[in-house]
Amino acid sequence: MKYLLLFAAFTFSANAFSQSASNAGEYMDYFSSEYLKIQEDMWDYARTVSHGRSARKVEKRRGELIQSTRSALGKAKRAKDFNGDTAYRDSVIRYFFIIDVVLREDYAKIVDMEAVAEQSYDDMEAYILARELASDKLEEAGDMISNEHKRFAADNNITLIENETKLDQKMAIANEVFDHYNEVYLIFFKSYKQEGYLMDAISRNDVSAIEQNRNALLDVVEEGMNKLNAVKKYEGDPAMITATRQLFNFYKSEAEKDVDIVLNYLETNENFQKIKASFDQKKPKSRTQEDVDAYNKGVTDVNSAGEKYNAMNEASNKKRGELIDNWNKVADKFTNRHVPKGK
Repeated sequence: MKYLLLFAAFTFSANAFSQSASNAGEYMDYFSSEYLKIQEDMWDYARTVSHGRSARKVEKRRGELIQSTRSALGKAKRAKDFNGDTAYRDSVIRYFFIIDVVLREDYAKIVDMEAVAEQSYDDMEAYILARELASDKLEEAGDMISNEHKRFAADNNITLIENETKLDQKMAIANEVFDHYNEVYLIFFKSYKQEGYLMDAISRNDVSAIEQNRNALLDVVEEGMNKLNAVKKYEGDPAMITATRQLFNFYKSEAEKDVDIVLNYLETNENFQKIKASFDQKKPKSRTQEDVDAYNKGVTDVNSAGEKYNAMNEASNKKRGELIDNWNKVADKFTNRHVPKGK
């Protein structure tokens, strides 16, 4: 997926045409100056987002890009045809129009979806898909105008230099980095959310929901492990895969072992509450030694189960926090390490 890379996959330059076709070359250069500026601005925007800033946090920047794109669109619309050839100019107009629409509509929707993306796996998947579809539109627009650029150059005997620019290379690398990031992130997020449902059931002391969500977590973790095994390391870097697998091992242990401690406490406490209710209903003079022994044993049992539950819960919360914190740090380091910096 092309993650928030809102620019064309090609670059125009004043040196990219033969001076023997100066009029046609100058005509192309008129548009290229607009492309280059917006392309660099788009890269700066995408780079900012990729290094830890959400789309919502850089809304002001999106607004600035919309204005610069509209300005470029206006200039393109005012341009005349070249010796009766309107196709090249019209492709430029179409390209800027698509960027404008995607920025105003698609990414406005993406900003809204971002606000609720973490509520469920389906919401997150839809959010990432929306970003992908927006990027696909821009990539298709880039291919369209690139082909028209080459056609115009060929018709006017302009020799283009086909070497990729440094910016092109950075764009391609960033796309690959976020392909990997998003693939692993969705695998991670599905289990992360399911574990959250389990924790909610535990907080409500809902035995039926605990059992249901424990089994669901084990299924999701197994599914995630299988998907991780199929994920190709980016440039041989296993960092995100490893961090996710560590979390999955914790979730598996939590579902298989920790939940048993929780259920034992809930069952023990429920039994004690029954013993206590029966004990409290009897007047002190009516209580037998058997009643007292049963009550005292119930107190001992529930206290013991409670101590085990509290110790497990404290250790589990600490471990979970460490692993989530580690996952976020690993993800940040992964993008910082592999996404190119600078314009």
